[in-house]
Amino acid sequence: MSSARVALVTGSSSGIGEAVARRLADDGYRVVVNSARSVEAGEKIAASLPDAVYLQADVAQEQDCHRLVRETLDRFGRLDVLVNNAGTTRAIPHADLEAATPQVWRDIFAVNVFGTWQLTVAAMPALRSSGDASVVNISSLAGNRPAGSSIPYAVSKAAIEHMTRLLAATVGPRVRVNAVAPGLVETPWTRGKDFFAPIAEQVAQLAPLRRVGLPEDVAQAVLALLGAAYTTGQVLLVDGGSHLR
Repeated sequence: MSSARVALVTGSSSGIGEAVARRLADDGYRVVVNSARSVEAGEKIAASLPDAVYLQADVAQEQDCHRLVRETLDRFGRLDVLVNNAGTTRAIPHADLEAATPQVWRDIFAVNVFGTWQLTVAAMPALRSSGDASVVNISSLAGNRPAGSSIPYAVSKAAIEHMTRLLAATVGPRVRVNAVAPGLVETPWTRGKDFFAPIAEQVAQLAPLRRVGLPEDVAQAVLALLGAAYTTGQVLLVDGGSHLR
């Protein structure tokens, strides 16, 4: 069996997750591509990578998290990197408090917060066995600024960032835990949405780097954190400097 390192990237059938999966494959990782629903797209991406497999699982379901880890180990025999990218949101104006119903909160937290937590817990024994393992959580600029597609989404990302710090303080030294917090990124989900064009124009005018982000920008940051052997508990903003404005 190959000794090449193995990375599991959730929500990797498109957008940021796909870019991360491709970047890790380019760096020599064997990659597990995952999605909850987009099976055909996920299988196509896995087939295009040198040594990858697609595994369908919904991280909001605890039993799926355990199955995903088990099937990863059955296929590759090890797990060295977990990238918790799977996420969901609802576009709700922040001032529309009534629209952010408790059910909306439950739906968003089920994937973004509980999914990140229960997959990390399920993967921890395998990660600890690696001896040099990393978890990278995908947060958002909305997790530490009053921004984002909805208040429940922003709060879920804030929870992920504090979870990152708490886990890092708990699971070292064998496992490092960090997060990447992108600003506005052009993905298949954002492209064409009514809210995207005016915000993208504003970012391009105000951010020091004068453009919105690309999925590849986030993938590069993930790879940088994986190579930062003395870094844990950090949240790396990848926003072109938008937070400075």
